[in-house]
Amino acid sequence: MLTKKQLDLLEFIHKRLQRDGVPPSFDEMKVALDLRSKSGIHRLITALEERGFIRRLAHRARAIEILKLPESLGGDPGAGVQPRVIEGGRADRRPANADPVSIHALELPVMGRIAAGVPIEAISHVSHQVAVPGTMVSGQGEHYALEVKGDSMIEAGINDGDIVVIRETETAENGDIVVALVEEQEATLKKYYRRGGSIALEAANPAYETRVFPEDKVRIQGRLVGLIRTY
Repeated sequence: MLTKKQLDLLEFIHKRLQRDGVPPSFDEMKVALDLRSKSGIHRLITALEERGFIRRLAHRARAIEILKLPESLGGDPGAGVQPRVIEGGRADRRPANADPVSIHALELPVMGRIAAGVPIEAISHVSHQVAVPGTMVSGQGEHYALEVKGDSMIEAGINDGDIVVIRETETAENGDIVVALVEEQEATLKKYYRRGGSIALEAANPAYETRVFPEDKVRIQGRLVGLIRTY
C-alpha cells in the first residue's frame, strides 16, 4: 500500500519516462510534489524501492528502473512492467519486443554548438550530420541536434562535447530542459521555469547562477529529447 505522496511520485516518474524516456531530476520531483527539500524525495524514492516498485542502479547517475505499477496507474497487480533503464540522462527506448531490423537510424543536422554555461551567439548553421536511433525522434515535430559546450548541465547528465537531440517547439513546462534564445541573439541549454511574468533559466550545476529574464526576452526553440555521447 502506497501513501499518496509515494503514489504521486511514482506517477510523475512514470509519466516523464513515457513522455521523454528520461527520468525527472530530484529538483523536478521536489517541485512537482511541492516539497521543501530533496531529502523528502530521497525518502520517497527509498520507500518505493523497498516496496519493489522501482530500483536504483549503483554507480550510475539518474539510473532508475520502474519494476511494476499499482493498479491505479494501470499496472497488473500480479506482474511487473518491462524495466526502462536510464543512465546519465539517456535512455534505451527500444521496445522489449521490437524487431532489431525496425530500429533504424536517422540523419539529423547538427546546428553548431549550444552553450551549457553562459549563452553564446545564436545557432543557425548546419555544421554536419549525426545518426540517431529512430525511436529517439518518434515524437511529433521536427528534430535537430546540437553539440554541447560547457559544464553547467552536468548534474542533469549532460557533459561538454555531448550531442543533444532537440524537438522543435515553442512551448515548455516547468523543469523541462530547453534550448532558449535570449534577446534574439544568444542561445543556451537550460532548465525552464516560468515565474509570473519572468522566465528563469536554471543550470544543473551549483557553480552557475539562475538567470531571470522578462518573458518577452526569451523564446523557446526546442526541448531536449535525447543525448548521444562518444567515448
